[in-house]
Amino acid sequence: MSAATASTRRGRRIAIIGAGPGGLCAAIELRRGGFDDLVLLEQGTGVGGTWYHNRYPGAAVDIQAHLYSFSFEPKLDWTRPYATQPEIRAYLEDCAAKHGLAPYLRFGSAVRSAAWDEGEAVWRLRLERGEEVVADVVVSALGMFNELHWPEIPGRELFRGTSFHSARWDHGHDLAGEDVAVIGSAASAVQFVPQIAPRVRRLQLFQRSANWVLPKQDEPFSQEQLEAFRRDPSRVAALRQKIFDEVEAIIPLTDPAILRSSEQAGLRNLEQVQDPELRRRLTPQHPFGCKRPLIANDFYPTFNRPNVELVTEPIERITETGVRTRDGRERRVDTIVFATGFETTKYLSAVDVVGRGGRRLGEAWSDGAQAYLGLATAGFPNLFMLYGPNTNNGSILFMLESQVGWVVRQLERMRAEGLAWLDVRPDAMARYNEQIQREIAAVAVWQADCHGYYRSPSGRVVTQWPHTMLEYRRRTLQPDPEAFELQIAAGCARIGAPEEQGAPA
Repeated sequence: MSAATASTRRGRRIAIIGAGPGGLCAAIELRRGGFDDLVLLEQGTGVGGTWYHNRYPGAAVDIQAHLYSFSFEPKLDWTRPYATQPEIRAYLEDCAAKHGLAPYLRFGSAVRSAAWDEGEAVWRLRLERGEEVVADVVVSALGMFNELHWPEIPGRELFRGTSFHSARWDHGHDLAGEDVAVIGSAASAVQFVPQIAPRVRRLQLFQRSANWVLPKQDEPFSQEQLEAFRRDPSRVAALRQKIFDEVEAIIPLTDPAILRSSEQAGLRNLEQVQDPELRRRLTPQHPFGCKRPLIANDFYPTFNRPNVELVTEPIERITETGVRTRDGRERRVDTIVFATGFETTKYLSAVDVVGRGGRRLGEAWSDGAQAYLGLATAGFPNLFMLYGPNTNNGSILFMLESQVGWVVRQLERMRAEGLAWLDVRPDAMARYNEQIQREIAAVAVWQADCHGYYRSPSGRVVTQWPHTMLEYRRRTLQPDPEAFELQIAAGCARIGAPEEQGAPA
């Protein structure tokens, strides 16, 4: 009996990398589909993914929580429209507990490499602690926000004070009374700078380019509203649908009226800055939507504080005692916080992944990450990615549900047809990605030069989905059996392109 045949008879062993929203959704839906032989490998000591690791002051979601939650697990008592990190993390912990995922979770299990064993038709995953996990199928739920981005600033290692990344906040260090430099002015800085400014002696925010920061409609729900939600869950469903419709109208970024009104809202928000010159330096020079739009009510007023300085002169280097800018001025500080985000374009290539023929994922993605539907890359059988290339837009939890549904359907096909493995065909993946890049090129605001995180070093936009969430769901629901080459377990015959019919596996 071949290894592939044995695999189908004993049931498929599925390894899920990451216990964030994607990993939890995958485990829940796989179990519903009858795939119980699975393990969730999580490098942390708890579930939540980015909401487990990112605990900086003020961390909150930027999609309203009634939509940033699973459709199959609505929460009736979000305390406010834009939930904060502790509440989101607690929600994900509740999901894991309610759906009985504890027996499948393995914490402290960071995956460092994954290699496809062609002879056995399995993946061999090597954990950081040296252990090997063997699986027939791998579902990567690493997503975009996995590997920290550290800026290439000379002298960073020489600084004698305290320094840390905002995504790994040092809660053991007290900033009270300190001089603090914050390098970076995007999503995390917009949230934590207003929280720490009242506590520090002086705060210098180093900004490379200004961002659009729109007002945030975030009044906490009253007790009366929460009680109404609890009594009548249909109110929550209606609110979720209302939020969904609003987000769907905005995210294609092609309606001139919406783009114009968004910029006007951002400029009105900016009027809270009292100093005209400071207001000018905080005014974005790129069109709305070119970079990730931000929302905050307290960011701009923070610049009216006498202890807060905006620094727009480029950084030359970090010294032993502070930050020196190109004009020769050094600002001495006690602590540096790097609010510089993540290596968003790496996705699963942050792990050393080796597929068919010994090809590495990093090599396959030398021109930038790409995948069929953002879910599968040619040459890497039985490997599926959640929140993969070109799937970022709207509510990622809605997108994840679409992706997980597609993965489950592929596994159901493998089970029904007795397949040892399934691999997307290179031509199908190429056609899909050529189409996506044409559609991305039609989104005018993404063509502006704004130094965002959407592009790979080659210049290709590899993060963004250029349509609505419903359009993505429609495409993931389309039957696509011809997009794959297959190996049938019993006969070991590979089914692929016509010239490969009947070729030995």
